[in-house]
Amino acid sequence: MSSSSAFESIDWFIFSLSRAFTTPIAIFIQIQGCLICLVLGLGWLLAAYVRNREIKRIKDSTKAGNTFAFLCHDVNQLDHTYQSNLPRVSVIMPLKGFGEHNLHNWRSQITSLYGGPLEFLFVVESTEDPAYHAVSRLISDFKDYIEAKIVVAGLSTTCSQKIHNQLVGVENMHKDSKYLLFLDDDVRLHPGSIGALTAEMLKNPSIFIQTGYPLDLPSGSLGSYCIYEYHMPCSMGFATGGRTFFLWGGCMMMHTDDFRQDRFGIVSVLRDGGYSDDMTLAAIAGANKQLITSPPVAVFPHPLASDLSFSRYWNYLRKQTFVLESYVSKVNWIMNRTLCCVHCYLSLGFIIPYFMAVIHVAAALRVYVNGYSHEETNFTSRGLLLVSFLAASTFMELLSMWNLTRIEVELCNLLSPEAPRLSLATFNWGLVFIAMLVDNFLFPISAFRSHFSQSINWSGIRYHLKDGRISKIDRSKDKGPKFTDLGGKHVYGKKGLQTKNSFIGSLSRSLIQWCQPKKFDS
Repeated sequence: MSSSSAFESIDWFIFSLSRAFTTPIAIFIQIQGCLICLVLGLGWLLAAYVRNREIKRIKDSTKAGNTFAFLCHDVNQLDHTYQSNLPRVSVIMPLKGFGEHNLHNWRSQITSLYGGPLEFLFVVESTEDPAYHAVSRLISDFKDYIEAKIVVAGLSTTCSQKIHNQLVGVENMHKDSKYLLFLDDDVRLHPGSIGALTAEMLKNPSIFIQTGYPLDLPSGSLGSYCIYEYHMPCSMGFATGGRTFFLWGGCMMMHTDDFRQDRFGIVSVLRDGGYSDDMTLAAIAGANKQLITSPPVAVFPHPLASDLSFSRYWNYLRKQTFVLESYVSKVNWIMNRTLCCVHCYLSLGFIIPYFMAVIHVAAALRVYVNGYSHEETNFTSRGLLLVSFLAASTFMELLSMWNLTRIEVELCNLLSPEAPRLSLATFNWGLVFIAMLVDNFLFPISAFRSHFSQSINWSGIRYHLKDGRISKIDRSKDKGPKFTDLGGKHVYGKKGLQTKNSFIGSLSRSLIQWCQPKKFDS
């Protein structure tokens, strides 16, 4: 009897919840969840259209006889006269630690097929950084083919270490450089990426910043799928094929004169308390009505670590929500607060309907098992109808996410024809769905914690904020981790290494040697 009574109590509780979840306000919440799924699906559909249009353009150009369509659509741009007039570009890479994907990423960056003068500045905090020795060996291997050097920046005292490294890199760039390109160490460039970014800057001098976005390739762990799912909603803001309001710090091309002249106070704002490079520059661009663009070819493969644990994902999410606590002005503070609140609301609006759906399904199962009369439990049919709407919306959302990922994988394969082929074969879409639930559940918690802590540990350095700016920096006596939160391991194996006999590699060396004769004639 006691066991039967316990089950009856559970049934009563489940039925009460299911009945409460069919009230008008509960129905609104569940329909809202369906709409969130459909809006995300529509956004990814539009982003896929932009990326797919670029794929078609490359294929059409190739069929027309341009075998270098992955570099540029107009084959005349490979003409000697055009190439010899290309401006000098300084590529600045702030480094911290060394992961097993870094070497492959750096190789993809320095073997660019850009035809103009090009220099690479690898900026580290100190010679004790694990990245220092790895980069030293890499530069030694390519010393006859590229213009590259390591810059030791020292410790930051007024801003984040990354921003400090970037600004030191700016101070050490070539005096004749017209453009500078900030790259993170987890960016895997295509052979024509630098050329494509530069071509857009030349075409439209009013561009303030050009940016791109990574295509995360999950390694199989739940943490890696959470990272992939976290980035996917943002990816639609970068797949515009032109103007955007979003900015990713992993890839930013700008005019060097903007830094030399401290235009709009760029250097001052970054140096004096700056925590996030991309959020700070995006705020400056918005305040001064400057143009940010993202070309359709600016999507970069980003293999995630095979050992990317859930704790490393949580640490990454904490850093992402902490960024919203920094600001450069009152308007920027309002925008960040609004963005954070809207994100939290949408995350809760996304996750709550699934909890309600579980209750509706549980109630229907108890009715079926115990044979309750329909008159007593007619609310379950309404609940199952709402569940079916949510299931259909979720399926359409996942289908749209799959389609965009498939198209971006195809685009990356076209832009890097000699690289190992990317594939969706290893994607686990069940884990993608679970990651959607986990990520949206944890985001409000992370945002809440960031708001009340006002401090974050980033690679062994704890930054404290006051009035949206870094006010204090504490450095751990122990060294920071050698691997970044997202750093990868053994995705491509030996095939991922740049071979000396590679066609693109040899063409890259020839172009670099041709466009920088002074370096090689001396």
